Amino acid sequence: MAVLTQPVTADNFLEVANLPEYADCAIELVEGEIVTMPLPNNQHAEIVGELYFRISLFVRQHNLGRTLVGDAGFVLERNPYGRDTVRGVDIAFISKERAPEPLPPTLMEGAPDLAIEIMSPSNTMGDIRRKINQLLNAGCLQVWIVHPDLREVDVHTSDGAKVRREGDKLFAGDILPGFEIDVADIFPK
Repeated sequence: MAVLTQPVTADNFLEVANLPEYADCAIELVEGEIVTMPLPNNQHAEIVGELYFRISLFVRQHNLGRTLVGDAGFVLERNPYGRDTVRGVDIAFISKERAPEPLPPTLMEGAPDLAIEIMSPSNTMGDIRRKINQLLNAGCLQVWIVHPDLREVDVHTSDGAKVRREGDKLFAGDILPGFEIDVADIFPK
């Protein structure tokens, strides 16, 4: 195991993320500390795939921007004391106005316009709340938290949260104008 002799910052996060001890997990940088997470399960992957497919297709058809998948990393906070925060999101949408062409092979600065997280058994509500707040404070317009066990989606904005259940439509308003999906359609049958 490598011994880190200096604080992990957003600038050296990718270097640390590629160390062998993190090969079998996903990691984030939360206020200067490395946080490890187990790899997602198959149900998680299926829901990510379904949502990504539908959103990405819509975004491409309407030339709205870029859709990223697979825990794309976003620098949400740079702290002068080395307590930076880099969070990965399962699915991210970045509007055409904000997405650089081409996307750099580095972390994105700031939050995506839309961030989607699928809850896993390893997630705690405390960490999810913290992540939602960090995303919204960094400029994310909407954060969707998908609950596979409840078959519902929490939609968070700076104005609060709304729950969308089976039978409801899920949409992103002005972020993805015209996009909607039945909540039931994102979950395995």
